[in-house]
Amino acid sequence: MISSEAARRRDRIVNLLSSYGELSASALSEMLGVTVQTLRSDLRALDDSQIVKRRHGGASLAASENIDYQPRLSVSRQEKNRIAAAVAKMIPNGATVALGTGTTVEAVARALVGHEGLTVATNNIHVVLALRMAEHITILLAGGKVRLRDLDLIGAESRDFFDGLCFDHAVFSVGGVSETGDLLDFNLDEIRARQAIYACARERTLVIDHAKIGRTAPHRWGRIQDLERTICGGPLSQRLKTAGNESGCDFIEV
Repeated sequence: MISSEAARRRDRIVNLLSSYGELSASALSEMLGVTVQTLRSDLRALDDSQIVKRRHGGASLAASENIDYQPRLSVSRQEKNRIAAAVAKMIPNGATVALGTGTTVEAVARALVGHEGLTVATNNIHVVLALRMAEHITILLAGGKVRLRDLDLIGAESRDFFDGLCFDHAVFSVGGVSETGDLLDFNLDEIRARQAIYACARERTLVIDHAKIGRTAPHRWGRIQDLERTICGGPLSQRLKTAGNESGCDFIEV
C-alpha cells in the first residue's frame, strides 16, 4: 500500500499533466520538489495503472478524454471518502437526491447507505450497485445509452429523465474547475446530463477532489459561483473562494 504522501504526489502529477499536456521527468521533479528517481517511480506506478503514458523521458495522460473509471478509483481515494462523509451529514433522512456520474459521486452513494427514506435518482450504475443493500432507499435509474467504460447512462433519455424531477438535492462532479470558477468537462453528452442534474434540485452540491482544481478540459458549461455548495478534499485558491463567496456559494474543505 502506498503512503499518503506518495498518493497525494501522484494526484498532483495527474493534475499537472492535465494542465500542461506532456512534461519531462526533470520538469515534474522540479515542480514537485522530489528527486528524478522518485518521480520516475511515480510515473511507472501511474503507467502501470493506465493513468499516464511514459514517453521519451517524460509523460502525458493516457487519453485525451477523462481517465478510465477503474484507474480513477485509486486517485484521491481518501479525499473522496472525506467528501462523501461531509455530503452524507448534510442530507437528512427522507430527502430526494439526484446523484451524477463519477467516482466521487459513487463514494457519496456508499456514504448514504445508512440513511432511511431517501429517494435517489441517478444515471450512474455504480451508484445503484453501491446502494444495492440499502433496503430503505428508493432508487430511480435514468434511461439512455450505456457507456460501458464508465457504466453510466447519457443521451436524450437521461437528460429528459432529470428534466422531469423537482428534488431537494443534486450532487455531481466535473472534469475540472478553472481558477476563475468555470465548470469544465470532456464529453458533450455527459455535460447535457449534468446540466439536467444541476437544474433538477433546489440545493446543488459540487464534489471535487483537489486534483480537479485548475485541471483543464475542452468544454465549459457552468460556473461554481451559481452553486449553493462546493465540497473539496483539498485547499481552494483564495481567488476561487472569493469568486464563489461573492455570489453565495458555500465552500467546504475536508
